[in-house]
Amino acid sequence: MILGEIWSELGGLVDVPKMVRSGQLLMLCALALLMVGVVMVQSAGMQVQGLGADADAVVERVSAGSLLTSRAALYMVLAISAMVVASRVPMRKIAARLERVVWFRPGGDLGVLVIGCGLLIVMVMTVYFPGIASPKNGSHRWVDLGVPGLNSMQPSEIAKWGLVILVGWYAARLSSYRENRLGVFWKGLLPAVLCVGGVAFAVVMEDLGTGVLMVLACSIVLIAGGAKLTHFAAFVPIGLAGIVAAIVTSPYRVKRITAFLDPYADAQGEGYQMIQSLTTISGGGFFGRGLGNGLQKFGYLPEDTTDFLFAVVCEEMGFMGALAIISAYVAIVWIGLDIARRETSGILRLIVVGVITTFSIQAVMNLMVVTGLGPTKGIALPLLSNGGTGWIVTSVCLGLVVAIERTQQYAGVYDGSLEDDISFAQRGGMIMGTAGGDHEIGGQEMAELMGDTESEAEVLIPKRGRRVPRFGAGKAEERGAVKASVEESEADEWFADRG
Repeated sequence: MILGEIWSELGGLVDVPKMVRSGQLLMLCALALLMVGVVMVQSAGMQVQGLGADADAVVERVSAGSLLTSRAALYMVLAISAMVVASRVPMRKIAARLERVVWFRPGGDLGVLVIGCGLLIVMVMTVYFPGIASPKNGSHRWVDLGVPGLNSMQPSEIAKWGLVILVGWYAARLSSYRENRLGVFWKGLLPAVLCVGGVAFAVVMEDLGTGVLMVLACSIVLIAGGAKLTHFAAFVPIGLAGIVAAIVTSPYRVKRITAFLDPYADAQGEGYQMIQSLTTISGGGFFGRGLGNGLQKFGYLPEDTTDFLFAVVCEEMGFMGALAIISAYVAIVWIGLDIARRETSGILRLIVVGVITTFSIQAVMNLMVVTGLGPTKGIALPLLSNGGTGWIVTSVCLGLVVAIERTQQYAGVYDGSLEDDISFAQRGGMIMGTAGGDHEIGGQEMAELMGDTESEAEVLIPKRGRRVPRFGAGKAEERGAVKASVEESEADEWFADRG
């Protein structure tokens, strides 16, 4: 009781935040995954000293110095920096301006989608351009831009996130019309599906898993934007036929399917990777062998630092470590969906849905492959598996989600809604200037003042939701604020169409 009173007194003297924002929790979970990823990538990359003819081979020892100066640590710093910068992007202001521009009509909504998807297709096809193409193991997925740190970049990673954000904008744009044009098959949904299919086709030629991921994520965004499930049913057979065609036309994909169905039929061939992954997971037990003490990473488990890093986590950290990693992913998805649920802007809500959906589906696909629940695919575990481009781009997209959440409580300031402005006042106190000095007034009292249209004091709303307005004894003074107007201006032809 006494401690509670002391804490209350200190809270009155010091501005102590009452709780951590959901966006901050999301960043903490992402930071935890990146840090664990750096440690586990270094652990999985350990080597043993050779014998005989290989005894003179130089083997880099794993130490605190090598950990901090490693390539993974550098990319972690870049990813965190990118997330912080992205979290400061004025997403709400950008969305408000996009909702008011009129130069997209007529048919401009579709035009922007087509142009955007065309640019993404060109970017994906750069993996075949002479001079920058960097094929590995017979697969064209990477480009070498000749810049340190960009000598192994995957254009499909950028296209994956760019497409889902573009589709989110398009879906929000069409659903804002009075008749919800996204619910119209020929003029709304079909063009979007064709554009998504075009980009996915360019990706599927080299990476079937990423192409399927893009289609699934964009489909969920379109459904969340107002597309009808009955309309989507018409595309299911076409999509399945496309996946089957992509498999049967590639012999190595057929072998992966047969290895998934019976890995022990070719235990030393196509089924080797899945068998070794399951062996690695089972060797960890409940608490694991200990960090750095795994055995399968010493030449037994292929792709141990990238696609199958989670198997090494299970071996060295056991069931408890794997559970902690999965809990971090679940927390990010849960927080992201909660942010989307509370969002009032259609564009921002669908962007959050698209980012979180892509993030969650990618994580699920990787975990299914590693645990033998799906055929082997080149899908990395986001923020954990070794990969510079993936870490940075994923961090940027999560940073945009944090930027959206950061200004949710000031949404009424950006859209000019008096109702939201009153709600804003109810959530926090403001300061009133009097002859005797300034004193703080509560949120409810502020709401009553804002709702009192007969009061001499004029209602002021902070321009950016940061400056604190001050009210005079009779007439308000403007200090970095704008007046909240309840009068409706005449809408032009474009706004009238949206109701």
